[in-house]
Amino acid sequence: MSPKPWFLYLLECANGSYYAGITTDVAARFAAHQSGKGARYTRANPPLRIVGQVAYADRSAASKAEWQLKRLPREAKPGFFKDAE
Repeated sequence: MSPKPWFLYLLECANGSYYAGITTDVAARFAAHQSGKGARYTRANPPLRIVGQVAYADRSAASKAEWQLKRLPREAKPGFFKDAE
């Protein structure tokens, strides 16, 4: 049995901002953010949709990708997922 992949995901929030995170289950995490049980940021800025997601072999790789994504300027963030496909 292979380990579950980790996903880097990007959400678009109601105020027009983006929120990035990592998880093993994007749908469940998105639901948690929408219900107010996610991160503090998404409690104040509810997410509207998942902009993109990409799978990584382990948590370490997903965390490194998250760091790279968060360093990008706002307008380049959605393109990160097109490049990762």
